[in-house]
Amino acid sequence: MKYNYLNNLPLDEAKQKLYDHLTAVGFRGKTETVPVTAACGRVIKNAAYARICSPHYNACAMDGAAVKAKTTFAASDRTPVTLTEADYVTVDTGDPLPDGCDAVIMVEDLIDCGGGSVQILSPVYPWQNVRQVGEDICMGDMIAPSGTTLTPALCGALLAGGVTEIEVIRKPLVGVIPTGDEIVPPTSDPQKGDVIEFNSTVFRGMLDSFGANVKVYPITPDKKELIRAAVETALDECDMALVSAGSSAGRDDYTSEIIASLGTVLVHGIAVKPGKPAVLGEAGGKPVIGLPGYPVSAIVIMDEIVSEVIGQYYGRPEGPRETVKATLAKKIVSSLKYSEYVRVSLGRIGGRLIASPLPRGAGVITSFTKADGVLIVPQNCEGLEAGEAVDIRLNKPLAKIENTLIVTGSHDPLIDEVADFLAKRGAPFRVCSTHVGSMGAIYAVRDGHAHMGGVHLLDTETGEYNKSYVEKYIPGGKAVTVKGVKRVQGLMVAPGNPLGVKEFKDIQNLRYVNRQRGAGTRVLCDYLLEQNGLKPDEINGYRNEEFTHTAVAALIAAGNADAGLGIYSAAKMYGLDFIPICNETYEFLVDRDSLDDPMVRAFLDVLYSDEFQKRLAEMGGYSPC
Repeated sequence: MKYNYLNNLPLDEAKQKLYDHLTAVGFRGKTETVPVTAACGRVIKNAAYARICSPHYNACAMDGAAVKAKTTFAASDRTPVTLTEADYVTVDTGDPLPDGCDAVIMVEDLIDCGGGSVQILSPVYPWQNVRQVGEDICMGDMIAPSGTTLTPALCGALLAGGVTEIEVIRKPLVGVIPTGDEIVPPTSDPQKGDVIEFNSTVFRGMLDSFGANVKVYPITPDKKELIRAAVETALDECDMALVSAGSSAGRDDYTSEIIASLGTVLVHGIAVKPGKPAVLGEAGGKPVIGLPGYPVSAIVIMDEIVSEVIGQYYGRPEGPRETVKATLAKKIVSSLKYSEYVRVSLGRIGGRLIASPLPRGAGVITSFTKADGVLIVPQNCEGLEAGEAVDIRLNKPLAKIENTLIVTGSHDPLIDEVADFLAKRGAPFRVCSTHVGSMGAIYAVRDGHAHMGGVHLLDTETGEYNKSYVEKYIPGGKAVTVKGVKRVQGLMVAPGNPLGVKEFKDIQNLRYVNRQRGAGTRVLCDYLLEQNGLKPDEINGYRNEEFTHTAVAALIAAGNADAGLGIYSAAKMYGLDFIPICNETYEFLVDRDSLDDPMVRAFLDVLYSDEFQKRLAEMGGYSPC
C-alpha cells in the first residue's frame, strides 16, 4: 500500500502557507449592521465613537441633599451650618442635579434638626458627589478601535455613548462533514464495530468559542462521490468546510484528492504530533480543511489552525486566557473591608510585564473595556506598593498583551487615531494609551513603565518645549523626543461666544475648567495666569480638573463651565467657539532603548504618513512639526 503525503511541513510554515494563500484569494468576512443590544461577542468593522456624553446630564452621585456649595463653606465642627428646606433639595443617587445646585451632601453627613432643617459639620466643594456630564465617556471619544471584539462592558459603553446600532463582521458559517462507514450517531447501545460520532459535537463547541456558527451535515459514508457532493454543498452554503476523518493515506481516505479536484491542496502532512495527517486547502475562495479522525489529533489542528483561520476571517487572532506575574506600576490603596478587583492594563517594558491600574470608579465602565486583566487585592490588605510582583488574571491572551505598545502622557485624540490606522493595517500589536499628563509621561518613560509618551511642556524662560524638562528629569540621554505635531491651543467657549470672551485674561470673570496638575495644558494655563497678573485663587474653577481635552469640551458644551484651555480639534468636535492662544509643539518622548522597537517605528510611520496627515487636517488644528 502506498502512503502519499504531499508535505511534512513545520506547523508555522504550514499555517503561513495557508494564511498567505487565503489572503491572496480575498478570504475576509463580510459585514452586517446589528443592534448593540445583540452585538456582544461580535467583531466591529470600523472604530466606534460616542455620539453623546455619559452621563449626558449632571447626576447626583449620592443620596442626600443637593446644595449650592458656597452655602456650606463656613461649616466646621466648631461652627456648624444649619440648612433650611429653602437651602437644599433632597435627592437620590442618579437623580438629575437640581437647577441652582452644584454639589451634594451625603445623607450620612446630615444631622436632622427637625422641621425640615439639617445641620452639617463640614463643607462641600463645587461638583462634589456629582457625576458631571462626560465623567465616563465624552461625545466624540473613540470607544473601540476597528477589529475589536465587543465584550458585555463594551456593549454597555457603546449604549452609554448613544451608539444603538453597529457594523460588525458577519459570523462565519462553518460546515462540518463527519465521514466514515463505521461512524454512527450518538447512542447508548452501539454495536460491535460502531464508532460513535462525537467529533462534530467537540468541533461545534470549539467553533462557537472561536466566534463561528456551525452547520453539521449528516454522516457521509466512505464513498468518494458522496464525500465530494457533501463538500460541494458545504462550500455552496458555508464560508468554510471541515471534513472530519479521511485525511490520512489509507484505502478510504479521499479528502486530499477531493479538495484537489475542487480547488487547491496547499499542505497535506504537518510535522506535528498528533495531527500530522491534516489537509489544508482552498476551493472557491474558501478554506477546506481535512481533520484527522482521531479526536486528539483533530483538536490540535482545531486549536492551532482552524482557530487562527477564523481569526483571519475577522482580521485578527484570538487565544485563551491565562494568569501571569506582573510588576505593579502604581501604588494601590485598598479598603480592609473588601476583596477588591482592580482592572489593569498590561505591557512588557524592558523584559518586565507592567501592570498599570485603571480608574476604579463604580460608574466608569470604560475601565472594563480597556482592562487586560484583573488584580485581586485580598480582604484585610490595605493595598500594594508600586514595584511589587502581583498575580494578574487575564481578560485577553498573553500573546496579545506581550505585543502592546504602551503610550502614556498628555492626551491627544491623534493617539487613538494612530491606533485605529494600525488596526486597519492589520498590525500584529495593539496600542494601549493612558492620559496622565506630560509630567506623567516623563515619569513613566523614566521608570520603564511606558515605551513612549506625549509631551508639550513649555519652558517659560526660553519659550522652548520639552527639552529642559527631559534634561532635568531624565539626564544622560536615556530618553529622546521625536517630532509629533504642531497644534493650536486656545480657549474653548460656548457656541456663539455669548459671554464675549476675547483673550485669556477674561477667564477671571468666568467659570473655568482646568486640566490636571502635570498636564502641559495646565503648565500653559499657569504661565498665562502669571503673564496676565492673575492668581489661581482668583479663578472660579481653577481646581476643577479634567484629564482630557474632550472632557473639558464636554463640560463647556453641557453648560457646567464657561471656558477652558484645550486644542482646536476638541472644540471642533463639540461645536464650540475657539479663541486661539498659541501654537505649541506636541512631541513624543521615547526611551532610547525603545527607539528601534518595531511597534514604536510602526506608530511613528503612521504618524508621519501622508494618509494620516489628511486625517489630522480633517480633525483640525494640527500642522507638521
